Amino acid sequence: MTDENTMTYARYLALDTLLDAQHPRSDLDDEMLFIVIHQTKELWLKQIIREMRFAKQQIAADALVPAYKALARVSRIQAVMTLSWDVLSTMTPSDYTRFRHVLGPSSGFQSDQFRTVEYMLGLKDKAFLKYQDDRPEAQAAMQAALDQSSIWDDAIAALARAGFDIAPDLLDRDFAQSHQPSEQVEAAFLEVYRNPEKYWELYQLAEKLVDLDDAMATWRHKHVLTVERIIGGKMGTGGTAGVSYLQSTVGKRAFPELWSLRTQL
Repeated sequence: MTDENTMTYARYLALDTLLDAQHPRSDLDDEMLFIVIHQTKELWLKQIIREMRFAKQQIAADALVPAYKALARVSRIQAVMTLSWDVLSTMTPSDYTRFRHVLGPSSGFQSDQFRTVEYMLGLKDKAFLKYQDDRPEAQAAMQAALDQSSIWDDAIAALARAGFDIAPDLLDRDFAQSHQPSEQVEAAFLEVYRNPEKYWELYQLAEKLVDLDDAMATWRHKHVLTVERIIGGKMGTGGTAGVSYLQSTVGKRAFPELWSLRTQL
């Protein structure tokens, strides 16, 4: 065990392990960039999951103010992840083509942590579980997030505890299914937005959640542009449809009522 007096920067951050985790299958610098960007993304996703778990716990306990910091941190991390596409876009189509074959059937489509974040936001789709059949611990973490309430379910439950009329079937349901937009939920949050001083904590929670949805949409849009810039309309790795699939995800919203209510204000 390392004594605190002998602790070094490298030991504290496990740098030898971290910097030995990149194993390009070619000798091309662009492949190293590709690996570093995606490994960094996974580290940020790990932190997002941690922050969202904390925020969910706080919301469930009606401690909304402490949840704001975690949610604000998530949206800042999302912004950093979006900027990373600008770094990847320095790779030209010719650069990528030289090493693309070494990726085989692997694809970011298979990221268990990204799907776990989607599940925690409320975008539930059990079809992604099969990509972790060879990684039981990762699959179990995904399954847990799929089966548990999303942060949007938690926010709706907070509305009910605050006295808003929320139907029981919105509170006690199969959380493995995506939330379906509800006029009742929209009406409740519309009242919050019309009276922000009275419902300040719920109002701020709603805006922090919109920040997450906004940042996710921005990330998806930049992802589409980057992929189109590098591979055009070709099929993606892992058998995905590439750009056309990514474009189909840009319109996803985890908190649909927070967007639709704006028309009514």
